[in-house]
Amino acid sequence: MHRDNVWDVIKSMKLDNESEAHRIFRDTRYQAPKVAISRGVNMDEETIPGIVRPEGTGVEYSFERAMANGFRYDRSSEWSNLGQGAPEVGPIPHAPARPTSIPVPMDSLSNYAPIAGVKALREAVARLYNVTYRKGMQSQYSFENVYVVPGGRVGLSRVASVIGDVSCARQVPDCDAYDQVLNAFTCRQDPTVLKPEWKYRLDIEQLKEELQSRSDKVIIASNPRNPTGQVIQGEELKELVDLSRECSTTLILDEIYSWYIYPDDESEFGRSISSAEFIQDVDEDPIIIIDGLTKNWRLPGWRVCWVVGPKNLITALSQSGSNLDGGTNHPFQLAAIPLLDPEHVAYEKVALQKHFKEKRDHTLRRLRDLGLEVAIPPSSTFYIWLDLSKLPPPLNNGLTFFEELLKEKTIVVPGIFFDADPSHHRNLFDSPCHNFVRISFGVPMEELDKGLDAIGRILTKAVEEGMGAFGHSYRKPMGGLTNAEVWWDMQR
Repeated sequence: MHRDNVWDVIKSMKLDNESEAHRIFRDTRYQAPKVAISRGVNMDEETIPGIVRPEGTGVEYSFERAMANGFRYDRSSEWSNLGQGAPEVGPIPHAPARPTSIPVPMDSLSNYAPIAGVKALREAVARLYNVTYRKGMQSQYSFENVYVVPGGRVGLSRVASVIGDVSCARQVPDCDAYDQVLNAFTCRQDPTVLKPEWKYRLDIEQLKEELQSRSDKVIIASNPRNPTGQVIQGEELKELVDLSRECSTTLILDEIYSWYIYPDDESEFGRSISSAEFIQDVDEDPIIIIDGLTKNWRLPGWRVCWVVGPKNLITALSQSGSNLDGGTNHPFQLAAIPLLDPEHVAYEKVALQKHFKEKRDHTLRRLRDLGLEVAIPPSSTFYIWLDLSKLPPPLNNGLTFFEELLKEKTIVVPGIFFDADPSHHRNLFDSPCHNFVRISFGVPMEELDKGLDAIGRILTKAVEEGMGAFGHSYRKPMGGLTNAEVWWDMQR
């Protein structure tokens, strides 16, 4: 097809089934009948009676597509991974030395840890919250307010497992895992959209009206917020905690990025945020906090996180945990205890914030030089919520931009994964997140620059070859067939 004809077709694309990138997504994710499968694996191995494959997260989809384009974990150095939601784990300037080994007491090998976690670790978590956020307050956390979990997502899953038959208020864009976790435990969702013109700020008064009109009994949100990099703090965070108390609504705050705060005033380095600062009574206020070593301590492989909340919540989580997974790795819980020493934490925070602020500023400068101004720069997390809407089609939508970057051996996450569409019926082009991608600056600087160079090559190609060079010729999912093609082949 002549390039001008290709361009004419692309300009007219309005429905997601008319775009190659969107068709691949629809076929792989959920449009094909459930008997069909993704990843091109053997049908006889996957389709067993009574079993359906759950949807994956945005990061999982991004890596499936990357693998279809040649990405392999044993050759990952050839790629720039700006999609993974994990920080760099190596040494950074002025930070304490990284743990390279852990002691393994014999009894930690021969005995399961308690379901709620090792008592000494739970005490260390409670002490850190009290020292950091609750000095001088009468109500203090104890080990009975802490439940240790093997990862932040497991913490969220454990909380979701004890949510009753009520609706959960959510705001989008937000973490791509929430939709799948809540659906897995059949939790009803009531999503509302945060507006870019409000800098994705949560309107407390609007939330109050929604809670009163919809009778939602649970609110779930990340704070700092993934993917926009915005944060609720200070008086605004106090108002949110107060609202939860006044409306008798449980507030679940995923505070896994609570150290990734980038102050303008250098004297404020080392400050972190938590709703724990504004809780009146740790056993009465319906506030649930999720945090852990994964992001702040930059130890994602340890899988040691925690849930903090009222004692009666911890009891419910323990009962659920004994039924579901049995608890967290015993030796790594013991190894985590000294890392929660408040003095050690103080050094970690300052080093982390200075290093990641430098990378944030570097990423924003490079994007600006490429003509991609970030209108709402992140004040927290390690993500850039990049708006592509000013680019010409088809590069102005996240799925197509993502597919083009895969050709350049670079991974980002399309914005639609941070939306909530439980029915899966909406045209993807109508999503408020459709024109975005999430870029992570969590990786080391060399890998970050490699990915930013790839973005530059795409924009240069657009100028030199025209927009007809984009929006087509993408690799099929692994195995060569899309879900729909597998299904139709079975019907013959």
